[in-house]
Amino acid sequence: PCPFCSNSDATTNEEDDFYFDVDDDGIVSSDDETQPLSEDGVFIEIKKLGGNSRRIRSKIGIEANLDTVWNILTNYEKLADVIPGLAVSEVVEKKHKFARLYQIGQQSLPLGLKFNAKGVIDCYERDLEILPSGKKREIQFKMVEGDFTMFEGTWLIEQFNKRKYEGEEASLGEEFQTTLWYLVDLKPKIWLPVRLVENRLSIEIKTNLLSIREEAERLISALNSA
Repeated sequence: PCPFCSNSDATTNEEDDFYFDVDDDGIVSSDDETQPLSEDGVFIEIKKLGGNSRRIRSKIGIEANLDTVWNILTNYEKLADVIPGLAVSEVVEKKHKFARLYQIGQQSLPLGLKFNAKGVIDCYERDLEILPSGKKREIQFKMVEGDFTMFEGTWLIEQFNKRKYEGEEASLGEEFQTTLWYLVDLKPKIWLPVRLVENRLSIEIKTNLLSIREEAERLISALNSA
């Protein structure tokens, strides 16, 4: 979805400059380790990496299982139907656990202007990992051609069994909790104002996460009602 991901294995440097804005959109930046959520359960953190490079970390809780969220994210041709800020999502090439996409993200700017970010993004689907208290899976992506000098990251889905997570024995019909992370490192081309881009992307990321949650929970509700 638009270029959307950052390397989940990326390390941070204590000397990196952290800054935080908390506004009505629930977008946050800070140098402490707390992760405040907005009223709708979205967390977004922006970190300055140096120059006009930024790292954005975001997450949302979803009342749906990992497979449901995974199927939404990997149904690449249908992403534009789910993601409001994604105008076009076309599969250019598809192989086992790999997809090359052409995407156009469209965002509104002040004074009625539109900002279109387009690019070719390579997506790498990683194998499911089984954890002691649940499981996780991720899609790593990287823009190989487009309107950013750097745009790469990760969609990470984590599903934890609540009883195991809380140290209790597992049981049939066990409840679970799922978290969707979207992490991205970005650097606009020199003619794009990074502050404008980071603010617009943060707002769009929040909207996109909420839309994915709505779609996943709609699918689960429909399945339960069938």
